[in-house]
Amino acid sequence: MRLSYRIYILIALMFLLNAVGTLGLHFTEGWSLAKSFYVTVITVSTLGYNEIMTLSAGGKAVTVILVMLGIATAGFAVTSLAQYFIAIELHTIMGRRRMEREIQQLRDHFIICGAGRVGRRVAKEFRQRPVPFVVIERDEAKAARIRGEGALTIVGDSTKEEILRQAGIEHAKGLISVITSDADNVYVTLTARGLRQDLPIVARASEEDAEEKLRRAGATEVISPYIFTGHRIAQALLRPNVYDFLDVATSTMGAEKLNMQIEEVQVKSGSRVANRTLQESGIRQQMNITVLAVKKAGGKTMFNPASDARIEVGDWLIAMGDPANLKILEKEAAK
Repeated sequence: MRLSYRIYILIALMFLLNAVGTLGLHFTEGWSLAKSFYVTVITVSTLGYNEIMTLSAGGKAVTVILVMLGIATAGFAVTSLAQYFIAIELHTIMGRRRMEREIQQLRDHFIICGAGRVGRRVAKEFRQRPVPFVVIERDEAKAARIRGEGALTIVGDSTKEEILRQAGIEHAKGLISVITSDADNVYVTLTARGLRQDLPIVARASEEDAEEKLRRAGATEVISPYIFTGHRIAQALLRPNVYDFLDVATSTMGAEKLNMQIEEVQVKSGSRVANRTLQESGIRQQMNITVLAVKKAGGKTMFNPASDARIEVGDWLIAMGDPANLKILEKEAAK
């Protein structure tokens, strides 16, 4: 039975109990309704009243009935509250276990350490893709907030090995450390790098001197929100059209507005486009996709590649086009 129904029943029982007691004492003792109600209340509340007045045989019978009904009502109230709190606890436990099972099944996912403003923004971008990810946050309130937004969440200290293992770092595709404290981000990076030497790690740096420390700790990429914001503000004034284009093209919401997106696609072994020139691959002619750059497996990047540029296994194609066509290119590059 739902708690709301139990509350309604409890209110009805209390009303009925007081009505029965008031009318019973009124007719058996001849008291006024006000006095009868007063005596009923102090009787049901177990305060007693024998030192104030005496009762007839009928009044005593009514009192016995009141006491018994009062005990039954109190028992019903206690039972209802107990069931309610037990149900909440069971729901919490079951929800936590279900989330733990989902996290254990994750593969090629991202781990976000920190559920502050930056972490929640990263999570929002991942949800729009959609990309599998899990968030680690030590603050219960922040964890509950991002969990309410639909994110798999672990409440714990992401600088601890056991927490990172719980988040599935062995099967993760990358880790993002965006905790407010630079020291914590360094510890997270050190711990994560010790567990996975090949794991891409992007870390946040609030102070300028923290960037070098994070890179020495093993961060693949270090981003400072203040430097990044300053750059964006300057570009918005110096190159407003370029700024608007890139901002829209690289965001999920912008891609929906323009029906165009910039994406990176890796060419896998056995792909139809591998070991062919850009013209032979049909990426431009058949898929209507513009290849802006090709990053070779060795690290060299060719910008605005010519039609005779050769695509090889392991290359990354920086391509621009319709999101649906880019999905086709991803499948072709993976075959």
